[in-house]
Amino acid sequence: MKRAILVTGGSRGIGAAISTMAAARGYAVAINYLHDERSARALLAAIEAGGGAACLVQGDVAEEADVERMFDTAVARFGALYGVVNNAGITGRLGKFVAAEPASIAQIFRTNVLGTMNCCRAAIQRFQRSGSTGVIVNLSSIAAVTGSPNEYVHYAASKAAIETFTLGLAREVAVDGIRVCAVAPGSTLTDIHATAGEPGRPARIAPNIPMRRLATPEEIAEPVLWLLSDAASYMNGATVRCSGGL
Repeated sequence: MKRAILVTGGSRGIGAAISTMAAARGYAVAINYLHDERSARALLAAIEAGGGAACLVQGDVAEEADVERMFDTAVARFGALYGVVNNAGITGRLGKFVAAEPASIAQIFRTNVLGTMNCCRAAIQRFQRSGSTGVIVNLSSIAAVTGSPNEYVHYAASKAAIETFTLGLAREVAVDGIRVCAVAPGSTLTDIHATAGEPGRPARIAPNIPMRRLATPEEIAEPVLWLLSDAASYMNGATVRCSGGL
């Protein structure tokens, strides 16, 4: 039987790369999406055409009822979950903190922090119900240590919260055989830059990265898949930075 995982925000960008790579490596993948059903269905079709096992689970990670439904759907389709990747996240618009809309700041924390916490709680409850161990990988950001001044310090703060939460939760559930780790990507070639209001941002920031380029989504997916695997069986509470040297 295939090991089953749920990937939040799994239909685009880094999430799509994680979902695709996981399916190719033998996982059954429940792909969560919020609004972009077209991209989600296209990804599902591509995975199934390649012989992979996947399903779609629509829902807002910030809404507890949605999270419960997402996890119930995944378990009904694939059985007990082996792992969860908390990838869903938003940055808001680029700019100075003082100009950020309070509603946008609140939504960033609802999605990035509360959403991750909701999914971790749901995952741990299901691991415990099935009497199994499990793995959770949370997506942080290099912004958690750079602070991202003049761009999105509130987003950076939300990702710093994820790293602290990851460490504390890992130490809390280790006795149950559950591992919790994080991956902190640097800037990556996805549509997140256009969504934040600056499509040309990759060219602007590349010279500031020691490797002088942005990551591909697949380069971020690799450490996520490694942390999920048995090869990382003694990794717990760690944040792996994948940021081109920053």
